[in-house]
Amino acid sequence: MADKGIVYRSGYKYQLAENYELKIPIKPEADIDSMFISLDRQGNLQVKAGYAWDGTSGPVIDTPFNLRASLVHDALYQLMREKSLSAREHKEKADKLFKKLAKEDGVPAPVAQIYYEALKKLGKPATKPESTKDLKHAPR
Repeated sequence: MADKGIVYRSGYKYQLAENYELKIPIKPEADIDSMFISLDRQGNLQVKAGYAWDGTSGPVIDTPFNLRASLVHDALYQLMREKSLSAREHKEKADKLFKKLAKEDGVPAPVAQIYYEALKKLGKPATKPESTKDLKHAPR
C-alpha cells in the first residue's frame, strides 16, 4: 500500500468529546443523518462526538456562555452548506435559536440580540456550499 499522505481541513478550534442532543424547532422534510450531525423530522438534533467547529465568528469572544449556541448554530449551517437543510427555509430559525440558547446559557438579552442581528445580516454566505473549508494535503 502506497502512502499518499493525509487529507484534512483546518480552522477549527473545538472538538466535541461526547454526543450532544437537543430538541429544536427546526424540522426538515426528511431525516438527516450525516457523519457528525443527525436531525430528524421531529426536530431531534444530535451532534456527534468528534464534530469540530470554530466557535463564534467575527469579533465575538468565545465564552462558556455562547459555546453551546455556536455548536448548534455551526452544525445547522453545515447542514445548509451541504444542502441537507434548506437555508431559505431554516436560516432565520437557526439564527433565532442561537439567540435563545445564548440567553439560556447566561448571555445578557441585549448582547444576544446583537449576536442575532449580526447573524441575520452577515450569516448568509456561511450557509452556501462555497463556504465549506477547503481540503488540504500533507505532505504536498
